[in-house]
Amino acid sequence: VSDGVTRACVCSIKSGKVVIVLGGRFAGRKGVVVKTFDDGTPDRKFGHAIVAGIDRYPRKVTRAMSKEKVAKRTKIKPFLKYINYSHLMPTRYVVDLDLKKIVEEHGLKGESRSEARKAIKKVFEERYLNQTTVKKEKKATGVSYFYKKMAF
Repeated sequence: VSDGVTRACVCSIKSGKVVIVLGGRFAGRKGVVVKTFDDGTPDRKFGHAIVAGIDRYPRKVTRAMSKEKVAKRTKIKPFLKYINYSHLMPTRYVVDLDLKKIVEEHGLKGESRSEARKAIKKVFEERYLNQTTVKKEKKATGVSYFYKKMAF
């Protein structure tokens, strides 16, 4: 990696880190780094990462709402994408979502990509509903930050 900006990012972008996508269709969305490729690959000759993130965030829920309405409002639309390090901004937060197995199991080619996205959606929604059952306080703050939509 030749430029200093990218090198600074490489050291702080690790698996499980919450990042903000800066460019493209998902700009302004939060994601979790699933797997990193610091030196690139033969087809992508730049430092990049597989990022799983939230395209459509869950909406606000109140106590007066029915279970059906709560279920509808807590739906999440995920995305799964290879993203260049220069288009990612790492945050101080870390989450303990185990997404690496899902991505390796399904892959990111063709039909299996949508299967992987469905599996990630299931993990995201399950974790969103069970945010209180976290072992470490640091990871709990990371999870609550990850599920909040950015205000800008």
